[in-house]
Amino acid sequence: MNALLLYVLLLKATLTSFSGLSSLPAARDDLVVRHAVLTDRQLNTAVAIARVSPGPFGLHLVPVGYYAGGWPGALAGFAAMLTPAFLIVLMLRDAARRSMMNLRALAAISAVTYASAGLVAAAAVPIARDALHLPWQAVLAAAVAVVLVWKDYDSL
Repeated sequence: MNALLLYVLLLKATLTSFSGLSSLPAARDDLVVRHAVLTDRQLNTAVAIARVSPGPFGLHLVPVGYYAGGWPGALAGFAAMLTPAFLIVLMLRDAARRSMMNLRALAAISAVTYASAGLVAAAAVPIARDALHLPWQAVLAAAVAVVLVWKDYDSL
C-alpha cells in the first residue's frame, strides 16, 4: 500500500477518535474491509505488540502501518499518531501568545506549572531510588537536574 494513502487513512482514524484504541474500528474498516491490506489476525497482532510496548495509547498505529506497508508504513503510522498533537500545539501556541497579556491567565499558567513540577518531582523520587545504585549515576543525575533547573528554556 502507498505510504501516503496509509498515512491519510491512519490520520483519519486518529482524528475521528478521542484516544487510544478508539481509532481501531475506523482503521479496521479502512485497512481490513475496504482495502484488504491487513487481515484481522495481523491487526490483532499489531495491537498486541503495541499494548505490551511502553508508550502512548495510540502507538498501535506504528505496527499497523508496518504490517500494511513495511517500514514506510510504520513511518506513516508514526506520523499519523503525531500529527494531531502537532496541530493542537500550533493552535494553542497562538492562543497562548494572546493570553500572555492577561495577568489572570499568567497566574493560572504559573500555578499549573508549579503543580506539574511538584507531581513530576514526587514521581521521580521513587524512580530515582530504584534506578540509581552507583555513586556515579547519582552524580550524573544531580548534574543533569542542576542544568535543567538553571537553564532557561522557551517553551513557546
